[in-house]
Parts: sequence; C-alpha cells; structure tokens
Amino acid sequence: MESVQRWWQDLSGLVLPAECGGCGTARTVLCHRCRAALHGTAPRRVRPDPEPPGLPAVHAAARYADEVRAVLLAHKERGALALTRPLGTALAGAVRVGLEEVGAGEGEGPPPPASSRAVLLVPVPSARRAIRSRGHDPARRIALAAAAELRAARVPVRVAAVLRQRRVVADQTGLNSRQRLDNLFGALAVAAGGARLLCGADAVVLVDDLVTTGASLAEAARAVRAAMETHRTAEVPGPPVRGTRRTGAAGRAAGEVGVAAVYDSVAREGKEVRPSEARKGGTDPVPVRVRPLGAARSSGLLRAAVVAAPPDAFERNNRN
Repeated sequence: MESVQRWWQDLSGLVLPAECGGCGTARTVLCHRCRAALHGTAPRRVRPDPEPPGLPAVHAAARYADEVRAVLLAHKERGALALTRPLGTALAGAVRVGLEEVGAGEGEGPPPPASSRAVLLVPVPSARRAIRSRGHDPARRIALAAAAELRAARVPVRVAAVLRQRRVVADQTGLNSRQRLDNLFGALAVAAGGARLLCGADAVVLVDDLVTTGASLAEAARAVRAAMETHRTAEVPGPPVRGTRRTGAAGRAAGEVGVAAVYDSVAREGKEVRPSEARKGGTDPVPVRVRPLGAARSSGLLRAAVVAAPPDAFERNNRN
C-alpha cells in the first residue's frame, strides 16, 4: 500500500495540473514570488536559542515564514513532490556556503587547501510512523535533489542515508528545546558499516528541511561523532593482514558487507533526481574547501545545512 501511495504521488506530480506550493497560483509548481522567497537570498549561518550542545555549524537557505513555510509543508505533509527540485536547489546552496565558510570568523585561520574527495550528505531520518503516514521521507528526497545540483556544478558529493532510528520518540509538538533534547537523546545511530563511509569523506554535512530548536541535528551529530570515534578506535594500527575481501557471514561480521550495501544504496539513489540546470564543460570534480579529516579535528569536518530556519535564527547569528 505504501509503495502504491508513493507511485501515485510521483505520477500525479507529473501529469496533473500543478499549483504553486507557496501561494496556490494555478498551473505552476512555484510562482516567481515564492521562488524568490526560497532562492532570493544568500544562504547564511543560523543559530537556535538556546543553542544545543554539540550542534555543528548550521547554514540555511531561507527564512521559515509565509511562502517558504507553505512550500515546505506542501512537500512534507501533502506529498507535493514536484517541489523536491526547487527545495533541493535551495539546500544545495546552503551546503556549498557552509563548506566554503569553514573556519571563517572562528579564529581558526584560513581554510586548508582544497580537496576533491567526496562530501557526504547525511539526511536526518524522519520517524518511521511519519514516513508511513506521508508516504515518503522528505529530508532524504531533498538531499538527493541537492546532491544532483551539486554534482551538476562538479562538486564531488554523495548521499549517505546511514542514520537510523533506534527507538520510538514522543511527538515533539509542544515540547520546549530542553524537552526536545531529552526526548531525542540516543534516538539515532549509524547503520552497520556506515562509520567507515563517514570516515572516508572529507566532509559530512547533516541535512534536513528545517531547523527550529536544533535538537534533531544535535542528536544526529552526536550519533555520527560516536560512530566515527568508535571506528577510528577500532582501526588502531596493528600487524598487516593479507587476504581477500570476505563475503557472507565473515564479511558481515567485519562490517564489509554493510559498507558495500551503503555504497550500493548511494549509487542507486543518485539516479533518482536530475539536476535542474546541468552545466556544460569538463567532468572533473571541482575542489571544495573543507577541513581535512583527522582524529584531532573530528568535530571540525561536520557541518549541517537546511532549507529553512526561523527568522530570528538568522538575526541572532548577526548579533553574535
């Protein structure tokens, strides 16, 4: 039933007369005014108040108000999947600005030399019951669209949906920032084999459609850091081991099959969304300035990007 619902949403978004997801103007997916609200300003750093412990630097593309709020709700709650592409374009802008601003204003000097190793976009997963109800995972869809946009700009990026819900959490509606942190703590974990993929990237960017209190992103960051630290600890140099890659039960025990499954999933997902404006020219990756990996700077490689944040989150960052 769930697959039928997703199929119908995809089909209806292609063949039925569309209306603007922001204001309802007929026969357009996103009108000029609503598109300007979503894409018309440069992405910027945002800060919730209070800022939860462990929250990485977050960049947002637009203010969560009026047309942008309507667009996000139409995509998330009403299954307006034609909005995935413009939302992905907005998220891609926030990702790129966040990577390029590494070290800016943080007393850490100029960014390190550029690297062409992969950037991983890690979507914050919705609760299973929410995915069943909506028929899709909004953050994952937008992440795929953002990755397509970034690859069209020759940025080496992949989507790695490695975060999993470990337990059921209470409905966040009506909870304050402290209660949301308590509700979500320990709720997420990295899937088997995912830590190796994360540790092999030059940057990991947690992505979501919206940040309010920052509790979800902080919990996602905690889970990612914990998995990476555990993986690095397990990889303490020892005597060299010769042999071929293991498969079956032995491979699963070593985490190798899990890693292969993650890579395979990423490869399939990358084909689901086409970029809105493929750029002509060379095909070599364009370097993006990001922090180098390393145990000593493990927290520095982690960033977060969202489509939207409350207006005061933008203003608060300007005051700080």
